[in-house]
Amino acid sequence: MKFYLAPMEGITTYIYRTAYNRYFGGIDKYFTPFIASKKINRRELNEILPEHNQGLSVVPQILTNRAEEFLQITRKIAEYGYDTVNLNLGCPSGTVTARKRGAGFLSVPDELDRFLYEIYAQSPLHISIKTRIGIASVDEWEAILAIYQKYPLAELIVHPRLQKELYKLTPHKEAFASALAALPGIPLCYNGDITSPKSLSMLLDAVPQTDCVMIGRGILRNPVLVSQLDEHKIINSCSKDTFKTFHDEIFEGYAVQMSGETPTLFKMKDLWTYFIESFEGAEKHLKKIRKASTYSEYKIAVNSLFRDCSIANYHTDTPV
Repeated sequence: MKFYLAPMEGITTYIYRTAYNRYFGGIDKYFTPFIASKKINRRELNEILPEHNQGLSVVPQILTNRAEEFLQITRKIAEYGYDTVNLNLGCPSGTVTARKRGAGFLSVPDELDRFLYEIYAQSPLHISIKTRIGIASVDEWEAILAIYQKYPLAELIVHPRLQKELYKLTPHKEAFASALAALPGIPLCYNGDITSPKSLSMLLDAVPQTDCVMIGRGILRNPVLVSQLDEHKIINSCSKDTFKTFHDEIFEGYAVQMSGETPTLFKMKDLWTYFIESFEGAEKHLKKIRKASTYSEYKIAVNSLFRDCSIANYHTDTPV
């Protein structure tokens, strides 16, 4: 079984990825948060710089519905030594899909087909795709798959939900099974609600051919999840000391990168939305973390949490 870390905008940045790999590891492939413009800005460039991804297998992700823009971005990425990029056809956010990007591109299959024809004909890099299975009905998936069958996909990562379902309801595992049947020879990866050994077991019961899963929120909430899913993957445990060192490296990384205390604290508070699941009885400490407006206040609140709270019992089949 291979494990990928899902790209989460503003969350799984290179600062998070490098710290996670150092203290927990077990990830076979990392994907960057999406690049959305041919004018790659400094934040996006930081995500793909080789010196920020040493020792990691990283695939840059692109979000666009314009073939020329996609190709310009891939040419720039190729300059940094990458051999594969990932096309985002999975983001369900309304602000993205309203512009027919991300999962919204699936609503215009003829345009998508023309787009894929152009980029696969001209891209200097291999192209993998991360996709939803449609907009409003699972019946859309057959036609979408027929489009994918035309092209030499480096890999297809399937989040088997509709755009309208966002991250709710049960994933349509049968849609992933149909992709395996329709695309023999194409590497496929499953994405969606892998949060515990039980959830992986249920996936394998439904689709036993699965040999690759992408995980996002599950790992953010439980950094040792991969070791629970595959005991051979990781030897590191999640002690409070390990988690504190992991946290501190991320904090210090953002403090150096960001301009001022407020944006750094904003980043860290976003992460604590997930980190809090790693601790028992930490709600009152989380409130103090969220109220912190200076580094000093933040550090006091975080140190108090690590002092007073125990690490959650991860060794359970209850999703986190």
